[in-house]
Amino acid sequence: MITPRFTCSQTEESVIISIYCPSVRAQDVEIHVDETLVTVHINPYFLRLNFSKSLIEDDASSAKYDPSSGYLTITLTKENKGEEFDDLDLLAKLLAPRPSVPQPSIEVISNEPAASEDDDLAARTEALSLDRERREILQAAENDWQLPQEVPEPPLSTSIQKYYGFLDMHSGYFRHVTHTENEVNELGSDAETCTPSERRRRRSEHENKKWDEEYYMADYADDEYIRELLEWRHPHATTTGDFQYTDEENAVILRLPRKEYLPTQTQTHNLYLTLITVLFSYAYESRTTQLDPTPESAWTLSMLIPAFSALDPPCVSPADPLTFSAAALADVLVTSYRRSLAFPLYRSFILAEACRNDVGQFLSRGKRTVVRCLLEMKNILDHHEVYYVYSKVWLNDFCVWAQAYASDVVLLELGKAVTELKIEKSLIGWNLEALEAATHEAEEGDSDSDDPDSDDSSPALI
Repeated sequence: MITPRFTCSQTEESVIISIYCPSVRAQDVEIHVDETLVTVHINPYFLRLNFSKSLIEDDASSAKYDPSSGYLTITLTKENKGEEFDDLDLLAKLLAPRPSVPQPSIEVISNEPAASEDDDLAARTEALSLDRERREILQAAENDWQLPQEVPEPPLSTSIQKYYGFLDMHSGYFRHVTHTENEVNELGSDAETCTPSERRRRRSEHENKKWDEEYYMADYADDEYIRELLEWRHPHATTTGDFQYTDEENAVILRLPRKEYLPTQTQTHNLYLTLITVLFSYAYESRTTQLDPTPESAWTLSMLIPAFSALDPPCVSPADPLTFSAAALADVLVTSYRRSLAFPLYRSFILAEACRNDVGQFLSRGKRTVVRCLLEMKNILDHHEVYYVYSKVWLNDFCVWAQAYASDVVLLELGKAVTELKIEKSLIGWNLEALEAATHEAEEGDSDSDDPDSDDSSPALI
């Protein structure tokens, strides 16, 4: 079945679904409404939408097909007229499967009065049995179906295959990495078998190996162009007004996988932290190119994200998965800072600070802006013959999760925390302050040597 292009809008009393399905027969349309779930089938198209509130089919509901435009317009009545339906522009959220929560089914059986003492005893015994069964079902529901559960780590793995990517759902994408020109992959042919601790160790070693003191000092001394980059303002961080996805963006969203994600609270916490590193890379690439991607953009985006280059996303076990400590945010951003100072063309601490501020602005504007950033990254990677793999294992799922499952409240709080966070240069581990001081001394020495009135100047010999 094909998922058609569609849009949703609303009035005070109705929700209007506009579906593009050219060259179909209107009499074959099947529409089913089950409270918040609406399904539309018209061969070869199938659409299933989950709304935030209930709809009904009544005399005011209608379905009209315009063969000249190819659009089927369905009008459904709101069960409670005047209600505001949320997120009708978030197509991935509307398409996400409705979570199924099993509910205990309890049947109450009434008994006729007993005709004898034996019948009365049998009836009371049966009622007692039913009451005990009812309590057991309610206890099972309370213990098993309501409380969050963590999946225990297996004590022993008999396979050398390791998983990676979004929620560790992927494998096999780097089996033939030696036959591709993947300059981002820091694990080489071991990408499929490296443990998380080994990935982190290799990543850190690679960063230290690529760190170049002279390169950093040169960019620190000659920072005229970097200053120009700092003055640029990202439109996603400054644009005001109503947000609306473009037709091209909606088309990409409709091609994303239809998945239901059931992460634990700790996994969700780590997804938000990974999102920070992804947006930092996007902020660096877009700031240094001013939203005009170059042939190097795919490499830059992938190299600056540890979850891409080393398959090493942030992995912490917080005491409270619903909060983000300043220490945890600093640890995550320090990795992004280090990579921005070790690999790309412009290596500047103040540039990294500007990127951190951009990330805070993106997060503060909510899931719509975040998804737009992710879609722009995905567009760059999808058009690269090698690095498209990182869209497969990370960005596709991230786009769906961010739109359908991420919380605007959490993103707002996270954006504020990232904006206010202070990253000390000492946390980077490469003696940045000493290098900057040495650069200042060298510049002052050069200026003194060029001064004709300096004490070190010697009279010319005649």
